[in-house]
Amino acid sequence: MLEILVGIISGIVSGGGMGGGTILILSLSMFMGVEQHIAQATNLVFFIPTSIVAIIVNVKNKLIDYKVAIPVAISGVIGAVIGAIYASKIDVKNLKKYFGIFLAIIAVMEIYSLLKKYIFDKNSNNKIIKK
Repeated sequence: MLEILVGIISGIVSGGGMGGGTILILSLSMFMGVEQHIAQATNLVFFIPTSIVAIIVNVKNKLIDYKVAIPVAISGVIGAVIGAIYASKIDVKNLKKYFGIFLAIIAVMEIYSLLKKYIFDKNSNNKIIKK
């Protein structure tokens, strides 16, 4: 049952274009006891059908800029091959550490962008931000 719940949540996040794989990897490795290498490989298999569905919906809604998407997709495939080879050679303990650092960097970037937008929106409305 937990597997189904994790799949649904990850699928919803992936469909929204926000990287549901991160949630999937965390759920598999932290809550379900799956080894990090296996969790990451499972994420890659999970990614294929969810990506296909998201692509179909976005093509139908004419939301894809092919001039950007094609070079990014080709580069992504090359990067995925390099990353998979590299990740398979890293010790599980270090792989978890690197994944955690990656998540922390993403979190900091997201918080920064939200704060920047919030402060910009406040200043653009000519309101004074009090401390």
